[in-house]
Amino acid sequence: MSRPSAFTRLAKKASTFTGRPACFALALGIIGAWAVTGPLFRYSDTWQLVINTGTTVITFLMVFLIQSTQNRDTEAMQIKLDELIRVSRSANNALLDLEELEEKELDDLRAHYEDMARQAREMQQAKTKRG
Repeated sequence: MSRPSAFTRLAKKASTFTGRPACFALALGIIGAWAVTGPLFRYSDTWQLVINTGTTVITFLMVFLIQSTQNRDTEAMQIKLDELIRVSRSANNALLDLEELEEKELDDLRAHYEDMARQAREMQQAKTKRG
């Protein structure tokens, strides 16, 4: 396996750090310090602009880091699920790589499996009533 890119490493570290209580406490502390300095700066426009700009920039950057992490995790999960389908003898291998299908094709497959589930529940209820 190749070494992850610098961006991938940064995204992983950032998502790990930002998901910890310490990061939440740090953000809370920054907001608290900003609020406490309000009277010192007479609640000026500049004082308000500091928090608005800071939170906007951080939010903007975090969106990309979170999306990157989510994309990577989803892709890994899809590959694992594809492998489980592939090695299962009774699995329908046509279900491999479903994420590449169009929405209509996915809707049709979902309807098919919903019908199968409904029929299985009806059979189970019939067995329960008989037994």
